[in-house]
Amino acid sequence: MLKSMTGFGRAEASVNGRDITVEIKSVNHRYFEFLCRTTRGYSFLEEKLKSYVAQKVSRGKIDMYVSLSSSDETGAEVTVNHQLAKAYLDAFKEIETEYNLENDVTVSCIARYPDVLTVTKAPEDEEQVLADVLQVVDVALNSFISMREAEGEKLKADILSRAETILNIVSKIEKKSPQTVLEYERRLKAKIEETLSDKNIDEQRILTEVAIFADKVAVAEETVRLRSHFEQLKKFMNSNEAVGRKIDFIIQEMNREANTIGSKVQNTEIAHMVVDIKAEIEKIREQVQNIE
Repeated sequence: MLKSMTGFGRAEASVNGRDITVEIKSVNHRYFEFLCRTTRGYSFLEEKLKSYVAQKVSRGKIDMYVSLSSSDETGAEVTVNHQLAKAYLDAFKEIETEYNLENDVTVSCIARYPDVLTVTKAPEDEEQVLADVLQVVDVALNSFISMREAEGEKLKADILSRAETILNIVSKIEKKSPQTVLEYERRLKAKIEETLSDKNIDEQRILTEVAIFADKVAVAEETVRLRSHFEQLKKFMNSNEAVGRKIDFIIQEMNREANTIGSKVQNTEIAHMVVDIKAEIEKIREQVQNIE
């Protein structure tokens, strides 16, 4: 299924005493780029999550945020920096003596000062933390991928609609192109008749000139290749693989064929059709930049 590179997913759950929240979003990027931010102390998760997401996402600039907070604080230890606490008390006594103020310092007052109390958590099992986080990541990723698939279906419908428009124009060019050769032959005869007073026209010379002109303006090969490119495009549209880069290459080939047709035609109406084709190809190219 075609996927867009734009998506968002979010999930939160309590797993084994941990409250875990995961957010993942992405925008267009030529390659796979992953940035993960975690709660302080859990940076060991980042590379593991990158590898995990890379198995499910091929392209895009991915931003993931993982928040973890423990609802079970068993195993946490609080230590007192007695040296620092005493230094604070001595300073307060000095202020009391120096300025004849009431010393109203309490335990809770001292405890609020930086680094007097230090909370140390017991070491965590990193593999268990990862397993817990992946449970929530999976939910967020499923939501994220579903959004990319939904956006991909919209892109697919738009691209195929524009492809159909181009093919209709190609059919008109194929129908109109032979007529330009007949029109050239009529103009050539009329010009020769106007120039030669005796009206003796060398039919063979005219046929030779018309054949040269027909070969010069023939676009059958280009239109056949253009149709072939669109058949390939439709196959890619129904692929389950990441095909954004392949489609981008096909679009370049389409544009090349359109440019060749434009350089050959010597008919104003067909020239305008080629402009319309190139405009639609450019719109397709812009949409393809969103495809994974």
